Amino acid sequence: MFRSQRRRSTLGLAFGQLELIFHATVRSIRRGHGNAVLGLLASIGQTLLMVAAFYILFELLGLRQAAIRGNYLLFMMSGIFMFMTHVKSMGAVMKADGPTSAMMKHAPMNTIISISAAALGALYIQILSAAFVLYFYHAAVEPITIDDPVGAVGMLLLSWGSGVAIGMIFRSAKPWSPGAVGMIAAIYMRLNMIASGKMFVANATPGYVLQFFDWNPLFHTIDQGRGFIFLNYFPHHSSIGYPVKVMIACLMIGLIGEYYTRMHASLSWSAGR
Repeated sequence: MFRSQRRRSTLGLAFGQLELIFHATVRSIRRGHGNAVLGLLASIGQTLLMVAAFYILFELLGLRQAAIRGNYLLFMMSGIFMFMTHVKSMGAVMKADGPTSAMMKHAPMNTIISISAAALGALYIQILSAAFVLYFYHAAVEPITIDDPVGAVGMLLLSWGSGVAIGMIFRSAKPWSPGAVGMIAAIYMRLNMIASGKMFVANATPGYVLQFFDWNPLFHTIDQGRGFIFLNYFPHHSSIGYPVKVMIACLMIGLIGEYYTRMHASLSWSAGR
């Protein structure tokens, strides 16, 4: 009934929060699929299906010659990996446990931990999927070489971070108008099938066409990522700074919106979700 409370140091509190995020991340990963291996295989299957679909589309439309000089499938996979990471992280953040969730009744739990766990879970699955697909292609089909692996992984992480930041904005607005916000988020995800620029080379695209894509942070991370992956490609129409600025701005707006929404949380929200 009675217990003494121990004062914990700042470092101890930090490690306690990290441990809680770790366990929440494991729960987030397993919640999507009861079997972790089958969940990973399902993510790999989605990636392979998208690669196959775009390969067939490029062959039918005769767009293969428009790809970057180098490995053709690596060109496609580079865009698909970053697109999947961006979209999946955004969706995971939107679906993370909110302030009216039953998990929030446990004292150490809060929405920031649930959001962090959902985002890290999505990143974990996408990195494993990309690593498996690349290794299988390298070992079984054709050896591949990535010019700057560290820079390529950095662009993958930036795609993830921008997806998390944009997902925070949609998440904070969704309780106020679930139908409209959900529809806008779905349109944004579908729009990125084309607006991300993963189907074409930015350097070979006319300027009047690029203006329809350069607003998108994912377009910049994919183009810059290909600059790190391919030795003979130097991006001229994208930058690393733009998606970083968009990510920081969206994250700040999303955190403010999340705080405001949490302060006005209603139990009826969880009933309508």
